[in-house]
Amino acid sequence: MAYKFIDNYREKGARKKLVEHLKSRGIADQKVLDAIGKVPRHFFFDETFWNQAYRDIAFPIGDGQTISQPYTVAYQSELLHVKKGDKVLEIGTGSGYQTCILLELGAEVYTIERQENLYHRTIQVLPYMGYKPYFFLGDGSKGMEEHAPYDKIIVTAGAPFVPEVMLKQLKMGGIFVIPVGDEKSQKMVTIIRVGENDFDRIELDTFRFVPLVGDQAW
Repeated sequence: MAYKFIDNYREKGARKKLVEHLKSRGIADQKVLDAIGKVPRHFFFDETFWNQAYRDIAFPIGDGQTISQPYTVAYQSELLHVKKGDKVLEIGTGSGYQTCILLELGAEVYTIERQENLYHRTIQVLPYMGYKPYFFLGDGSKGMEEHAPYDKIIVTAGAPFVPEVMLKQLKMGGIFVIPVGDEKSQKMVTIIRVGENDFDRIELDTFRFVPLVGDQAW
């Protein structure tokens, strides 16, 4: 795959338009908008498809996966309420675009991907861009207990249910954002840990993600 690592006035202008579009769709967190405006999304595309990079659409990246729609990335990021220094677990590295947004928000990111090809691609592309999360290859449906607890957990694939094993990896007061439903559509769910075994759950808008695959998923 031929990547384009040039970021000039044309690409920056396209990002500004994308940010304005996201504002018009209801994204209000200025930190999230600033992060979207900074991360060069076209770096994740083959140069042939650059003209798709700043459209508000998901796009195939191989291995049956997609780079998420910018609105979806912004929506999930806004729900996380990331504070500088937050320890965030990301389930499904994918292209690494969401990872970069989390890093721009000041998070310490632990990100896990089960698709080996995507993993090896992302561990090369992100450091080249200057982004250095903690990368892991494996089944993210079980979370990552060895580095728990986390301030925030974000799942970037559609799950059939909320894996309880992940809930136990949240800090007290921590936030968990996960799309839950069937393979055709999912409700975005926010869960806040309010006690040792107590969690507040809020169901929000409907989205469509690629399936979360693993021991605690499909």
